[in-house]
Amino acid sequence: MNFERIREKLNILADAAKYDVSCASSGSNRTNKNKGLGNSTGMGICHSYTEDGRCISLLKILLTNYCIYDCAYCVTRKSNDIKRAAFKIQEVVDLTINFYRRNYIEGLFLSSGIFKNPDYTMERLIAVAKKLREENFNGYIHLKSIPGASDELMYEAGLYADRLSVNIEIPTVSGLKLLAPDKKHEDFTKPMLKVKNELIRYKNERKIIKSTPKYAPAGQSTQMIVGATNETDKDVMYSATYYYKKYQMKRVYYSGYVPVANDSRLPSLGSQVPMLRENRLYQTDWLLRFYGFAVNEILNDQHPNLDVDVDPKLSWALRNLHLFPVDINKADKRILARIPGLGLKSVHKILNARRFRKLNWDHLKKIGVALNRAKYFMVCDSRQWERQDLEAEKIKGLILQNSHGKFRNQYSQQLQLFN
Repeated sequence: MNFERIREKLNILADAAKYDVSCASSGSNRTNKNKGLGNSTGMGICHSYTEDGRCISLLKILLTNYCIYDCAYCVTRKSNDIKRAAFKIQEVVDLTINFYRRNYIEGLFLSSGIFKNPDYTMERLIAVAKKLREENFNGYIHLKSIPGASDELMYEAGLYADRLSVNIEIPTVSGLKLLAPDKKHEDFTKPMLKVKNELIRYKNERKIIKSTPKYAPAGQSTQMIVGATNETDKDVMYSATYYYKKYQMKRVYYSGYVPVANDSRLPSLGSQVPMLRENRLYQTDWLLRFYGFAVNEILNDQHPNLDVDVDPKLSWALRNLHLFPVDINKADKRILARIPGLGLKSVHKILNARRFRKLNWDHLKKIGVALNRAKYFMVCDSRQWERQDLEAEKIKGLILQNSHGKFRNQYSQQLQLFN
């Protein structure tokens, strides 16, 4: 084996894979059998995250960065003058097993540029996963499905991979036509539909035949590039909601556009999408999936983009002060979850605690409820901190002032540690 050449390929193809953020591994329960390698059950996956939240627990590479398409937003597009490389199937298998044995990784995230055609590329991705399983590797495998791949290959991929994903890439159909004219929207949705139907079939067959082979136990996900076109946050979140409902996605990921080319169709090279926009989209995604919000409550024609100063729940509450304050001793779970600053854990603590007595501010502090934001939007069995008739901007200013002060104190404490 030419180790120098393998290292060069790894440098090129790991760097090219960094633009794909959809590498979460939750949801799989593949067990270790016959004293094999790896285990994705329970704590088998040891997540590590970069500062911006990207998962780094997996060997995350492209099979190749050669590509027959010329998508404007993609660093591996065929017209881009970059160093090209391609792994052999056995090389990826060896890297994965050797990295796992050294405790560097807990699994593999494998994507690829499209060479020859979608089916040929998908066959090679599947061949890697199949060979790993044949060598008794039971760790986590996430395959990035190739747009336009056949139904037969999508079915086979799910037999070896824990999670499958097809990146929708651009949130709107019009944006995709502008920046990736070689691709069709159906190329993305057809594999998604196949995976969804196979997951439904597997669950139904599993009820009757327990030995039914697992199919993509961690489900499927997708990713959108945000900021490459002029879509609003409202457009992005409506698209995300559509994919969650239509294709039963486990996750939709949002990746801020990173300028890779001087193209008139794209934002200028110096206008990278702020990380804060990604963060706000993820917060909104969380509210839609777990807090009972609808898109039009948070984003609408009057407010098409998210507030960069405050989180989406606080922004919504400030626009709907007529719904507050909420009496925490009487409100139901759904209403409590809409109070800014209250997470679902705090809501459950309140619901459990108030079964025994009426709660006041001291009780809330003792059970660990953060009151910095919440106190402006609720009342309890106490007159201390009774909410004044404050306007939205005043409340926002007070919260931001306290947040900035808290940040400065934490920063000062961190500096003292290094002095």
